[in-house]
Amino acid sequence: MTKIFKGVLIAALALVAIAALGIVVPRPLWHDGPVPAEQTHRILMLSNPIHTDIAIPVDGDLLARFAFLRTAGLDLDNPNLRYLVFGWGGRSFYIETPTWADLKPGPVLKSFTLDRSVIHAELAGNIPKDAPAVTVLNIDAGGLERLEQFILDSLVQGDGGPISLPGSNYGPNDAFFEARGYFNAFMGCNTWTAAALRQAGLTSGLWTTLPWMLRQSLDLHNDRDRFAADRSSVKEL
Repeated sequence: MTKIFKGVLIAALALVAIAALGIVVPRPLWHDGPVPAEQTHRILMLSNPIHTDIAIPVDGDLLARFAFLRTAGLDLDNPNLRYLVFGWGGRSFYIETPTWADLKPGPVLKSFTLDRSVIHAELAGNIPKDAPAVTVLNIDAGGLERLEQFILDSLVQGDGGPISLPGSNYGPNDAFFEARGYFNAFMGCNTWTAAALRQAGLTSGLWTTLPWMLRQSLDLHNDRDRFAADRSSVKEL
């Protein structure tokens, strides 16, 4: 019994150490690119206990760039539209678990092996920026361009553009698309979000497999003005 207890304790301490290193060690380790420009755009990171999404305020350029969403039945002309929200994840778990009440053993087990990946795109109206699940992030125009391109590059392209998955959506305001790469619980949705935010010019932790790890690492490795929510110069619709 003592040996079992020691083994469990060692495993638990190892997991804590790995999580701590994943947060504390920055990625990238150093910056050798151009000095960041003025942070004139604001994006949101949306979190629940296990998943993160990125919400981008809509404007004409964004709607033109993601016009293919119309082919999946999304109403980009809705006057209440304020954000396009994107997330990456495993096909089985993501599609089959729209709510916690839909959680099933099969998709959970699949997430610990290898699962084909999907991009989830959703239309959103106003999102309260002071909600606990919302992290406000300020980025520059170049960061916004790279972020949008990263999302586009994550999509599998068919002859007619990104490949949607009809019938997999949760409702009328979202759609799933085939994505590049394979998902598992250790290199999953939150590591994709971290990679997307790094393209936007932010620094994350080395390995942030859970939302709280990603939030902690962003807070640790980025200047406070990256999170300021009251700057009048930041573009927002």
